[in-house]
Amino acid sequence: MGAKKKQLLKSLKTGRPPTVKSARSMSRKVSRTLINSHHQLEKRRRQAAAKGDKDAEAAIIAEIASLGGLDHYQQASLQGQSLDRGGDTSKILLEWLPVPEMKSSGKRLKMLEVGSLCTRNACSTSGLFDMVHIDLNSQEPGIIQQDFMERPLPETEAAKFDIISLSLVLNFVPEAAGRGQMLLRTLNFLQDDPTSSLGISVLSFPSIFLVLPRSCITNARYLTQSRLEELMTTLGYELVQAKLTQKLAYSLWKRARPLASTSIEFTKREVNPGRTRNNFAITLKHPASQSA
Repeated sequence: MGAKKKQLLKSLKTGRPPTVKSARSMSRKVSRTLINSHHQLEKRRRQAAAKGDKDAEAAIIAEIASLGGLDHYQQASLQGQSLDRGGDTSKILLEWLPVPEMKSSGKRLKMLEVGSLCTRNACSTSGLFDMVHIDLNSQEPGIIQQDFMERPLPETEAAKFDIISLSLVLNFVPEAAGRGQMLLRTLNFLQDDPTSSLGISVLSFPSIFLVLPRSCITNARYLTQSRLEELMTTLGYELVQAKLTQKLAYSLWKRARPLASTSIEFTKREVNPGRTRNNFAITLKHPASQSA
């Protein structure tokens, strides 16, 4: 029997625009246009990569770089998240959490914010959490420059987190399989039962705060809200809260049980057909060694 070809997942860095010198402050119109342009170009880049068209992919990467690369995109995102524009996604999370109980407990929970753009969002300044901020391209001294998929696994329960924020992170992972692996990996970083010793409602922790572009849920050929719930249930999560806005899909998932199975095969299956649908998908084959 011939050896099976091992297919390595691409680094998360390949899903992010290239990096150049950071841009200065910009208007709402300019930042929104830049963000939309990056998303469209990134979609085209992934399509070119999937087809193996290296020339087209290189041309699109050059076009992304001409717009300012990752730093410029992050600057636009920071403008969108500024308090006066109401773009801080962590505000929604605080609305969903048992804040009075958390305050009265007198103890701070631990949050890992993946893809962190700044250290001054609502959760970071609430005084409720001991925050750890990480991002592929740190914009501040308080943000660790780190790939979540390469972050060392916690060796003790005390090193784990009560909540993990994945706000507009999963959509930048370059492959459907990589997105599934990221969701699976979150299980290694969440505490088993952080609330029992804190006197805080068990309704919300340990958990994942997930934010995606709305189109990833409502206009995707291979993913719907029910399909996402199917995968998350398999991983042992249950939906606590969900909200759709004009642009974003928010959800809070509590880790409620161990993995439903030691073998998971969540495939790319068309569930929302239509010519205008996008191809956003999440797949997962676990254990990964079973992949052909």
